[in-house]
Amino acid sequence: MVSKGRPERPPVFGASSVPNSLFGEILDWMLAPLLLLWPISIAATHHVANDIANEPYDQALAENVGAITRLLQIEGGKVTISLPTQARAILHADEQDELYYQVRDSQGTLLAGDDLLPAPSGDNEPALSEVRFRDERLSGDPVRVAYKVHELEPGQRWVVIQVAETRHKREALASRIISGVLLPQFAIIPLAVVLVWLGLSRGLRPLSRLRERIATRRPGDLSPIDILRAPEELQPMVRSFNELMERLEENLQAQQRFIADAAHQMKTPVTGLRTQAELALRENDPAQLRDAVLQIARAAERAGHLITQLLTLARAESSHEKLHRLVKVDLNDLARDVASEWVETAQAKRIDLGFEGEDARLIIDGVPLLLRELLKNLLDNAIKYTPSGGRVTIRVIADDRATLEVEDNGIGIADEDRERVFERFYRVLGTDADGSGLGLAICREIAEHHRATITASAARDGIGIRVVVEFPRSGAPQG
Repeated sequence: MVSKGRPERPPVFGASSVPNSLFGEILDWMLAPLLLLWPISIAATHHVANDIANEPYDQALAENVGAITRLLQIEGGKVTISLPTQARAILHADEQDELYYQVRDSQGTLLAGDDLLPAPSGDNEPALSEVRFRDERLSGDPVRVAYKVHELEPGQRWVVIQVAETRHKREALASRIISGVLLPQFAIIPLAVVLVWLGLSRGLRPLSRLRERIATRRPGDLSPIDILRAPEELQPMVRSFNELMERLEENLQAQQRFIADAAHQMKTPVTGLRTQAELALRENDPAQLRDAVLQIARAAERAGHLITQLLTLARAESSHEKLHRLVKVDLNDLARDVASEWVETAQAKRIDLGFEGEDARLIIDGVPLLLRELLKNLLDNAIKYTPSGGRVTIRVIADDRATLEVEDNGIGIADEDRERVFERFYRVLGTDADGSGLGLAICREIAEHHRATITASAARDGIGIRVVVEFPRSGAPQG
């Protein structure tokens, strides 16, 4: 069942890679090692407990081997062992375990004891006068064996002595050790989980306080959060949040300025339309009425052009991902296509429109719609401010960067105005051509979106203006 108060959190080892809860994520990563280490701790404790349990009983077995060694004798050239009745009873009587002993000569012949004990072999080869230990199974029961080689006559006669004991006492002692170590862990681990939970709850309180401070803000409050009041680990996030708020405030201010400027600019054509319409209503002369309607049509055309440019500027400034999705664009083909679309417009004004491109493809990362708007605005400006009989040239140049040029031999721009022409609604004084002052501002917005630079300078022959847009080639690192 899913709790209504909080979203489901993926389990510790779940398939989801997106954490829904920072608290749960930290808790998982703190408890997961504990849960993984606990079985390792149990195995290690079991191993250590067996070693501890073996130590005293191994010593007793080694003493039994020594006792049998002292009882060995050579009588009439034969090895004999004389076990007193009391010693024999000790070797075969125990409340919990059974003991076995065995003595074999160098040929493997059983001299005394139990024949059931296997002879040591392989890695368990006995050493001279050194008691060694190994684990065996005897009649299905695990046993611990102590054994050594005893030399009866230097370099001639020796025997192998073995004493074995079942492991019941050892296992009982190991179980007590394991219980003594692990039982407290069953109380310590839940207590540790509770303490970790409480510690995390307290440690994450600054996040809750920060959330409350943001939640209680007024809707229009974009002021920065005091970084010094945030914990050190949260300061980078708060700093990034403040930068985001600063950018958002700049965007809002830009939108407000844009709306104010757009409203101001729209007053002129709307006022002109109303004035021309009022004049037309008072006219009785058909010729004068036709002129008035013609003026209304021209004013409507200018208003439509202004609205189109305002929408283009809004689109260029938009941060919507779908509008700004970059694709591979051949700048050479795009410029040739746009130039062909403007041939008729240039011919109507008797302007020679030329195109100078590259033979090979020139690929950039861009938005085709915006790039077309950029080139259209550059051509519109060039044709508009070039007198009849002039020329406009579009060039595409492949170098370290992809360069797009639009050059004309028109009226040109004074040096002091070449930077300001890219400002919104700025128009050079002394020109008779209709314009809104938005064309080059739109071009700059589009160029900045494509990480390109746009500049205006005198034409190559000194007559007219040349606008140069330099794009980074496709795949070039971003600056």
